[in-house]
This record gives sequence, C-alpha cells and structure tokens, in this order.
Amino acid sequence: MQLRSASRVKNMQIDSLVQTITIAAIPILFAITLHEAAHGYAARHFGDNTAYLQGRISLNPMRHIDLVGTILLPLLTLVLGGILFGWAKPVPVNFSGLRNPKKDMLWVALAGPASNLFMALGWALFYKLAWMNPDSYFAEPLMEMATIGIKINAVLLVLNLLPLPPLDGGRVAVSLLPHQQAYQLARIEPYGMFILIFMALTPVLGWILGPLTGVVYQLISLLFGI
Repeated sequence: MQLRSASRVKNMQIDSLVQTITIAAIPILFAITLHEAAHGYAARHFGDNTAYLQGRISLNPMRHIDLVGTILLPLLTLVLGGILFGWAKPVPVNFSGLRNPKKDMLWVALAGPASNLFMALGWALFYKLAWMNPDSYFAEPLMEMATIGIKINAVLLVLNLLPLPPLDGGRVAVSLLPHQQAYQLARIEPYGMFILIFMALTPVLGWILGPLTGVVYQLISLLFGI
C-alpha cells in the first residue's frame, strides 16, 4: 500500500512538472526570441542589414533558440527554483554598419529590453483578464502562464540593462559615455560573459536582480491592480 502511495505521489509530481514546463514554454520562448528579433529590427532600421541577410529578423523561435540558454537553463531554474532567466543566440549586429554607430548603438541596444517591457505589460493584461473571469476554464492556466511571462520578462529587462558589456546596458553606456570612457568600458566586453557567469554562480546576481525586479513587479501591480 505504501509503495502504491509513493508511486502515486511520484506520478503526480511528474505530471505537475510536465504541466509547469508546458505552461512556461510559450512565455519563455517569446521573451527570449523576441528580445533578439527586436535588436535585428532596430539594427536594420538604422542601416545594418547583417541580421536580415542571415535570416535572424524573424518571429520564428527556431531561428533564435540556443540549446543551453533557451531550453536547458530555463528548465533547470523552473525545476530547482531561483531566478528564472536564459538567453537566445545573439543577433549579429555590425555597429560600424549603422548610419551613426555611436548614437544608433543606443537604440539598437534598448530595443531588446523594450520588447521585454512590452511583453511583461502584455502578460499582465492577460493576467488581469483571466483574474476578472475566474469561472473560465482557461483562467487558472492563463494566470499561471502570465505569471511566468511577467517574471521572465522582468528579469530579462533588468538583467540586460546592467551596464556590463556585452549586455545591452553595457552598449547603452558605451553609447552615452564620452569617447575615452566608452573605449575603456568597451574593453571589458571579451570578459563580460565570464563576469556574468561568476555573478550567477554566486549570490551576487540575485542581490542585484532581486530588488530591481521587485520594483518592476510593484509597478506592474500598481498599473494593473493585480
């Protein structure tokens, strides 16, 4: 009898995990891939066709998926808990191909976080609609999906605005700083991902992202009354 009970509990846990992954798949894929596509659209607008010529200006997630960053890492954080984040294959941008490289870099960099802000607000609206119709069959799964959508987009918004090259915030800083300071900051870029990985493996990244994403959640809550 105990074996049957243990087996039933294990099956329920597996079913719950599968359900969570299924619900999370859409918001995670859109959050990560639309972020990269937004960079490509902005780069093309300001004169660089590199992403367009490589077929990366697309809403098709398959063109942007990175096995580790888009699939394995988000799944791992869903299972183990912690900050839900990931990445897609970076969209190639030739900044020297922009009409005004230093100035236009700002807008190309901001396009990704802007898309995450837009999606976070969109998921908040979906949450509000589901919350207002609790008797609907789709209300509960839609609220769960919207919650994950808000979380992943808030994290990507804040994470990518950190002033660390090659993150978008680093490129924004390079665009805004005077030439000498911008050059010094840009020199960090080859080591930026190693710094970010170190921060992720220690509590440092959580210390930074936690309060900032909390502010985003509070603003969304006030805006939509959820």
